[in-house]
Amino acid sequence: MPDATVANATIRPEEAAHFAALAKDWWDPKGSSAMLHKLNPVRLGFVREAIDQHWGGDVTGVRPLAGKAALDVGCGAGLLCEPLARLGAEVTGVDAAPANVEAAALHAEGAGLDIRYMAGELASLGLGEFDLVTCLEVIEHVADKPALLAGLARHLAPGGLMVLSTPNRTPQSRLLLVGAAEALGAVPKGTHHWDDFVTPDELRELLAEAGLAMGEPRGIAFSPLKGLHLSSDLSLNYIVTARRA
Repeated sequence: MPDATVANATIRPEEAAHFAALAKDWWDPKGSSAMLHKLNPVRLGFVREAIDQHWGGDVTGVRPLAGKAALDVGCGAGLLCEPLARLGAEVTGVDAAPANVEAAALHAEGAGLDIRYMAGELASLGLGEFDLVTCLEVIEHVADKPALLAGLARHLAPGGLMVLSTPNRTPQSRLLLVGAAEALGAVPKGTHHWDDFVTPDELRELLAEAGLAMGEPRGIAFSPLKGLHLSSDLSLNYIVTARRA
């Protein structure tokens, strides 16, 4: 039985509505989700490296997730789900906004990809366990962070791998990810709320409470020469792995 308290605890209706309003042009690399399109290759590079290290696969293989089930929570319109499917995974994408799920399913169909999309609160969907669980740029938008991570942990199969990313709560992120990004139109206004950002130490503690051990975080930084790239600088965004402790 889904935990009704948890089921009602994590989704913020105003956040779901905000991102649902972006559904129509989520796949436009010059639209409201342009920053995600720029961020996605960096995140995918980390995910691919983590997959190869965790399962000891061939780094040159084109389908390292063949035979594995992947769950992407907060999938939006499928920017991560589709690459995971191309890497061979049987993918399930979950999002709080039905409009996003509809956009995701339509795009996947057009791309010839078989991806299962579901709308609603994770705890209410009756899903099983997955080899790979991803939750990227989501935790900063939920009402109950421990409940979200506990739910993710329940769906992580023994021996599985989890990947999370989120903005760090620092003066730099307040200035650049909230103030400058909104002022310059890089992200729609209201996308980020700095007080809800999570530091790496806080995330480590939250994951430990959910029975998960966090790996070493990698920063996602920006420079004029490299653009967005993986870095040791954690001051803006960071991305981590987690496993059952």
